[in-house]
Order: sequence, then structure tokens, then C-alpha cells
Amino acid sequence: MLRAATMHDLDAIMALETSTFTSDAWSAASMRAELANQNTVYLVAVRADGADSQDIAGYAGLLAPRGAKEADIQTIAVAEAARRNGIGRALVAALMAAADERGATEVFLEVRADNPNAQALYRSFGFEEIGVRPRYYQPDDVDAVVMRAGIESKDPA
Repeated sequence: MLRAATMHDLDAIMALETSTFTSDAWSAASMRAELANQNTVYLVAVRADGADSQDIAGYAGLLAPRGAKEADIQTIAVAEAARRNGIGRALVAALMAAADERGATEVFLEVRADNPNAQALYRSFGFEEIGVRPRYYQPDDVDAVVMRAGIESKDPA
């Protein structure tokens, strides 16, 4: 089950952030600012039975100011034990829908060049490689693949 992330989720998000992105995790202060920003949409994936709302299996964030034509997927992480269950796909789909709802016509993201599984997921949503940022991910010296996808709005307005 996906729901909007709240400040209550910060500790659980940071636990997943630091375990997933061991060398380049965001700081708690940066994540707190993201959660508080009116121009972002952050979601968490929690157990469907609602037994423990802090049992977060994944999270994702989107920068999408209302009315802007461009949106940016900021981050996505899924707990290792929860991978290959469609959580990443559900998070990307929800972020794309949120970008559309906020008026974006295209979405951008950066993904590690050494993460072919994530790249394949994004390609399945229509993302295409538009560039490379050399040595973007530090301290690992890993390139970032910059990707873009257009949004075909479901709203005929």
C-alpha cells in the first residue's frame, strides 16, 4: 500500500536510505527539508495490512512545482527484502501520476550507470537516456545516466 510520507516516517525513511545508499545517502536534514517542501511529493510503501505504519518497504520522492512543465524524480529506494515484488514499479507509477496531476509534461531522473535493473524499470515507463553526468555519484566515481520521459496526460483539459 502506498501513502503520502510524513515527518513521522523520517526515521524509517532514513534507515532505508542509509542501508540502500551506503556511500552517498542523503542526510536526515536534507530528507526532512524534502518532506516539508510544498513542491515535492514523497510516498512510502507500507504493509498492506496496516499492522505497522513504520514498516516501510520503500519510498520515493518527486520534485514537481504545480504548473511547472518539468518534474524530477529525486529518489527511490526499496528494501532489499522487498525487491522484485512490484514496489518500485508502483512507486514510479504513482510519481508519474503525481507529476501529471501537478501539470508536468515531462519527468527527468538520474540513475547510477551501474544499476541496470533500475534503468530497465525506468525504460519500461518510457524513460530514455538523454545524457551522462560523469562521476556524479561520489565517493564512488560512478556516472549518472540522465533519463527523460514524456507524460501523456489523462486529463483532456
